[in-house]
Amino acid sequence: MTDHDGMASGPDFRDDQTMQDRVLPLRGIHNFRDYGGYAARGGRLRRGVLWRSGQHCDASPEDLDVVHELGLGTVFDLRGDSERAANPCLRHQDFAGEVLFHPGETASEHGRAVHEEAARGVVTAEDARKAMLRLYEQLAYREVLVGTFRLYLKTLATRDAPSLLHCLAGKDRTGVAAAIVHSVLGVHHDDIVADYLLTNTAGDAEARIAAGARHVRSGFGRSMDDAAVRVLMGVEAAFLDRAFKSMTERHGSVEGYARDMLGLTPEMLAGLEARLVA
Repeated sequence: MTDHDGMASGPDFRDDQTMQDRVLPLRGIHNFRDYGGYAARGGRLRRGVLWRSGQHCDASPEDLDVVHELGLGTVFDLRGDSERAANPCLRHQDFAGEVLFHPGETASEHGRAVHEEAARGVVTAEDARKAMLRLYEQLAYREVLVGTFRLYLKTLATRDAPSLLHCLAGKDRTGVAAAIVHSVLGVHHDDIVADYLLTNTAGDAEARIAAGARHVRSGFGRSMDDAAVRVLMGVEAAFLDRAFKSMTERHGSVEGYARDMLGLTPEMLAGLEARLVA
């Protein structure tokens, strides 16, 4: 159901079991899940064509087999060049899709993910929360990330094969990108936030947090307390709200941001709707 503005009129797919059914329980790839299926403007997002995850450098052969069966035609890699060099993603031997990214660095700390960059100077959970809010306020305006977001929208609007969107942890850069697509397609805000927050429970969240803790502590010392690590390695609705607020203040809406910064045209939007909404 949609309202008069074309936005889905109420939250959808919100019970815990249905949300967890989106998740592929893989051994070495964290946060791998389907972000389709939500009520949208004019119908419902297709299932099995929009996938998101963390990086694949630790994928098991069994993981690669499962991912291969999805028939991915495009992989959008939101990491920076140094991240890709340090942690090259494993692919199935028969992978024939295309990996797309804008060259350069998406984090200001060479070789690090954006949440690791935010960890500098963090000791407490409150420090971490403030750092993540600062990060999200300007995340959607980083030049290299904007370049990959542009490729992401253009490709989704013109290709029919399933796609995968990922960064290192699949939560911040990936979370904002997925939320932009949800928003321009009229997914209800409550569902956008619910999908974003699924990072906190998708798959083996404790393993993901433990892996992240090693990275942030090795780079920024061991004075950071456990609660701070959990904030850095998780997501909160306030983070995404801060990103959306930044877009809205500068462009009037998330859709305005997509138009002004990512080159979303009416023709591209029609392509997105034709390929992603049933």
